[in-house]
Order: sequence, then C-alpha cells, then structure tokens
Amino acid sequence: MDQFVTAFTIFVLAVFVGFEVIRKVPPPLHTPLTSASNAVSGITVVGALALAGHEGTLVEVLTFLAIVLATVNVVGGYGVTNRMLKMFKKG
Repeated sequence: MDQFVTAFTIFVLAVFVGFEVIRKVPPPLHTPLTSASNAVSGITVVGALALAGHEGTLVEVLTFLAIVLATVNVVGGYGVTNRMLKMFKKG
C-alpha cells in the first residue's frame, strides 16, 4: 500500500506541474498543441525516471514504455515546431 501512495503522489504532482508548465508557455514561442504535448511529455519522462528505481516487473515495463514513448513525443514535437518556424523565415 505504501508503494501505491508514493506512486499516486508522484502522479498527482506530475499532473499539477504539467498543467502549470503548459499554462505558462507563451503562445508566440510554439503552437499551443506542440507546446502542450512537449510539456506533458517532459513531465511524463521526469515522473517515469522517478519511478525507474522501484522493483517489480510491471513497474519496470511501464516505466520503460513511458520513457520511450514520451521521449519520442518530445523529439517529434520539437521537430514539428522547427519545421513550422522555418516556414515563417524569409528567403
């Protein structure tokens, strides 16, 4: 039960921090969708890394999947943002 409370606390904190990070991103920097996706995925990576040391096959598998998928989303989001910014550059 103690592990569940710890994991649930990390989840709630990650949701709160993710919401605050998304809310603070200025719209001119990125498109809102990409910014939100990158912020949430970044928080997911941090949360998964915090849980990476816990033992248990299910926890290890889910942590690995969370890190891989969130990292792909962050990299892809920055790639899309970079392409969009190039569209607005002159010549």
